Amino acid sequence: MQYNKVEICGVNTSKLKVLTEKEKIALLRRVKNGDKNARDELIKGNLRLVLSVIQRFTNRGENLDDLFQVGCIGLMKAIDHFNIDQGVRFSTYGVPMIIGEIRRYLRDNNSIRVSRSLRDTAYRAMQVKEKLTAKNCREPSVDEIAKELNLPREDVVLALESIVEPVSLYEPVFSDGGDTIYVMDQVGDNNDDSNWLDEIALKEAIKELNSREKKILSMRFFQGKTQMEVASEIGISQAQVSRLEKAALDKIKKDL
Repeated sequence: MQYNKVEICGVNTSKLKVLTEKEKIALLRRVKNGDKNARDELIKGNLRLVLSVIQRFTNRGENLDDLFQVGCIGLMKAIDHFNIDQGVRFSTYGVPMIIGEIRRYLRDNNSIRVSRSLRDTAYRAMQVKEKLTAKNCREPSVDEIAKELNLPREDVVLALESIVEPVSLYEPVFSDGGDTIYVMDQVGDNNDDSNWLDEIALKEAIKELNSREKKILSMRFFQGKTQMEVASEIGISQAQVSRLEKAALDKIKKDL
């Protein structure tokens, strides 16, 4: 299927109706009263929303017709569970529902087959992680998750790794206006016997940094964020980020 295709699943995307928020709320009220025609009209009026969501998944090599159908299922679930009295826009609720349905589909149809029991353990671990994060205001360790589930640490690690989607070597990981860095650019040569020594030395040097310095380096060089983005998230100025980043790198260079 071509990405520029006008028709998806027999639907002419160039002629899709777009509803105003007022029209959506009016139809949602009718849906809550059991009006099936209003539900059909609401689905048709939000197909552009589904289209906008599936564009995020076009680089995975998946068939867009399949993603569109799965996205429509997410849309229908959003319509059926949306609470009008919450005072939020329908798209604010609908987009995460559509994304969640597509991600569930991609996990369940992963080219690497994973047993149902292993997937169940992974999903339970993710739920526990969210619960402990909300309770302690920090991400829990694998040991804490394993203790909560009453499972060996190795089982939890294996389960969580089993649902991680394969990454293409040609997937971009960072671009700052210059040459794009791909996954393959970060793959090291394991034949070099000095690599593991360098890695140990680097890890030891990073351990000497304080928590703020570690966070800044992680956001800058592993998450690919700009100094302005880091400053906004941490709550300090861009100049402070620049100074802390330089100081942290100088410490690492000195230790190495």
